[in-house]
Amino acid sequence: CWMENLMCMSVTLVLLFMGLLYVFCIVCQWIMGWPDKPGYMKYLEAANPRIYRLTIATLDLLNYLKYIRLYYQLTSWYSNKENLKHFQKGLVFGRRRNKLDLYFPPKSEDTPTPLVVFVYGGAWSSGSRSIYCLLARQMANELNATVVCPDYSIYPKGNVVGMVQDVADCLIWAQENGPRFNFDKDKVVLVGHSAGAHLCALTTLFLADGREELLIESEKQELITRSIRGVILSGVYDIMDHYQHEKTRGIEFVSAMHNAMTGEENFPLYSPTCVVKKLSQEKLPRFALLHGINDVVVPFESSSKLSEILASRSVKASLHLLPDVSHTDIATDLMLSNRRLYQRIYRIIKQEF
Repeated sequence: CWMENLMCMSVTLVLLFMGLLYVFCIVCQWIMGWPDKPGYMKYLEAANPRIYRLTIATLDLLNYLKYIRLYYQLTSWYSNKENLKHFQKGLVFGRRRNKLDLYFPPKSEDTPTPLVVFVYGGAWSSGSRSIYCLLARQMANELNATVVCPDYSIYPKGNVVGMVQDVADCLIWAQENGPRFNFDKDKVVLVGHSAGAHLCALTTLFLADGREELLIESEKQELITRSIRGVILSGVYDIMDHYQHEKTRGIEFVSAMHNAMTGEENFPLYSPTCVVKKLSQEKLPRFALLHGINDVVVPFESSSKLSEILASRSVKASLHLLPDVSHTDIATDLMLSNRRLYQRIYRIIKQEF
């Protein structure tokens, strides 16, 4: 009798657990968006076994709880008026009147410093320049450079073309404001993480190719292209590959990437791995690719693939694969000097810079 009771209890617990997973994920789909299927098919698609992968991916977000203290530190630093001596916030730029923050180098010199433009990630649908205040401040100190961190039109406010236009507009702003802030407008290094790395790479390639989508005069595009001395990246470069990876995690319908790239048919148009194949290597700056081996959000094969393609095109590039480094580590550990990977990652960035 006790065996039967144990079996019944076990079956009940399993069914309850499965039911909770389905409820959790159905609610997640309801909030984030249903699969792009007609009629009732979207509900059937939402209820297939991939729902468990979505649960695991969502539960992975609990790892972000370890950054609560860091989040408090950066928000308090950004809102503290005493720190305004280190940076200037809310400078307006571009056709959409976005804002950027500018961080001063540690030493005031007569010679203009190089300019770093840091573009943050956030799956093309989230993020803010204020979150990266500590990173930008440390980067200015470590590289003795002026650092600019711009906002851009994240989805659904904008799509990938608008985002690339915003990054290009930031570079135009740099051309116009170098003397005002004493940085060298002709020595610009783009640094990007995650979706920001994708946007940095795509903007650089579009400028080198003189793309009409940028809605910038060709002469100005050539001027900006020449000003970019290098690109330091850690992120996504092949949208088709990344969409397949999203499927393995069960997040392809709740991810904004599909919509931000204006549909699956346009994935090749906005994949740096595809765009670079059509360009002359003489037009491209040096690329430095950093990637964590333990990155489950964007597998390190993303950087390996771009590195191979760049090499096949005779573009100057280097690849740094970092053991025991996750997707978020490579950005968060640049924010404070006591973080575990701070010295290790900055050593590579300084070498490339």
